[in-house]
Amino acid sequence: MPVIGLLSPEGPTTGNVNGLHEGLRELGYVEGRNIRFEYRWADGNFDRLPELAAELVRLNVDVIVSFVTQAAVSAKRATATIPIVIVGVADPIGAGLIASLAHPGGNVTGTSSIATQIVGKQFELLKEIVPNASRFAALWNPANPVFQAQQVKQAEEAARALGVGLQLFEAKAQNEFDAGFTAINREGYRALVILIDPLYMSHLRSLVELSVKGRFIATMGFSPFADAGGLMSYAPDYADSYRRAAVYIDKILKGTKPADLPVEQATKFEFIVNLKTARDLGIDMPTSILLRANRVIE
Repeated sequence: MPVIGLLSPEGPTTGNVNGLHEGLRELGYVEGRNIRFEYRWADGNFDRLPELAAELVRLNVDVIVSFVTQAAVSAKRATATIPIVIVGVADPIGAGLIASLAHPGGNVTGTSSIATQIVGKQFELLKEIVPNASRFAALWNPANPVFQAQQVKQAEEAARALGVGLQLFEAKAQNEFDAGFTAINREGYRALVILIDPLYMSHLRSLVELSVKGRFIATMGFSPFADAGGLMSYAPDYADSYRRAAVYIDKILKGTKPADLPVEQATKFEFIVNLKTARDLGIDMPTSILLRANRVIE
């Protein structure tokens, strides 16, 4: 029975991995019957990723599925022979994981989320809602250096393009959320972009509560943020990326080398507006925003 190692800095509660299981079932794989998983969750502690990747290598799993950049980098450093299928990696070329999208080379392939480009879109949407805002705040996690640095760069470029100021506020653990939001409020910011991060995805409820309590016009590149009560989200469909990862696993188990499987870029994106939250915050959501939303929560 083939064994798939799953390496993620998330906790097991975000639900993204459900797409992987759905994709595998569509291809005839059922966990415990003809495929087995070894799960390694870092629960938001990025320092654990190298150790967890090494555990999967010692188990000699058939394929490692790694979620987001830092996990993929840890997996690649741990093995040059076990195939690695990446999910949710914004810039696999810039991160040194592959040579090119068409010809990845080596033992890494999978899907790219283009999540860093989502940052610029979130800034544009916020500016439409608060056209008179002269400065934006962004919450980021410096403990996730590679992926967060890519997003910060995009945030800085987006702020310059829109002619607004930008100040970064950090939260490296759940117990730092309160201090981060207190600092944002103390500095008088109202427009807030929460940069996507596995730690933040794992503790989404806390971020939603703090953003609503602080009456921030907030957005995040993770669809469940709006579903859970956040103002809005513009994000890749991560569940679909996991579903697509199942196709890579199937091909690799049937003998195709990762080097011969082009990396796919995300094609599904979802813009969700929580109109109920907007009303509670006293925000008059522009018609242009509502017309573009894939989904409006009443």
